Amino acid sequence: MPIYTRTGDAGQTSLFGGKRVPKSEPLVDVYGSIDELNSWVGFVSASFPSEEVQTFLSNIQSDLFTIGSVFAGWSGDLSILSKRVKEMEDRIDLMEKDLTPLTNFILPGGSAHGAHVHITRSVCRRVERQVVALFSSKMLDVRLQQGDKETILMYINRLSDLFFVLARFINKKEHVEETVWTGIAKTKKQ
Repeated sequence: MPIYTRTGDAGQTSLFGGKRVPKSEPLVDVYGSIDELNSWVGFVSASFPSEEVQTFLSNIQSDLFTIGSVFAGWSGDLSILSKRVKEMEDRIDLMEKDLTPLTNFILPGGSAHGAHVHITRSVCRRVERQVVALFSSKMLDVRLQQGDKETILMYINRLSDLFFVLARFINKKEHVEETVWTGIAKTKKQ
């Protein structure tokens, strides 16, 4: 069976249950961005020498796929998300013990691996903005409980926090100094 179905050639896609919607619909944009984020998480994971970290990031990828599927109309179970938020917080706390507290904004970048994690973080922040907009609009056809909406937002917010701290942690381990933003035209090393 070929990968192509030709059913999307006219700019529409199917949600779970068969409903056809334009590919430009905000809901489709949100789960498209979740897919993009998921791809970046896979890219970041592939660079880790630690199998344990790769497994954790693979679990994040599975969570993101579940969230995207729920947005597409699947009646999946989101109960793991609260547990995963706690796991992210524990990892953030552990990494922050090795980091200098920030007193200024830093420019995203550093080592290649650190910079890729910063890109992943910024894509995650975009997903968060899109989800907030979707939840605020009347366009969400998916029946989500209020608690599920809050859990999804908390999860995505914490995930972006995790990637921010992870980028800093990687740069420190790779002995790459962070560039502090001090104004429009000036930067200095922290």
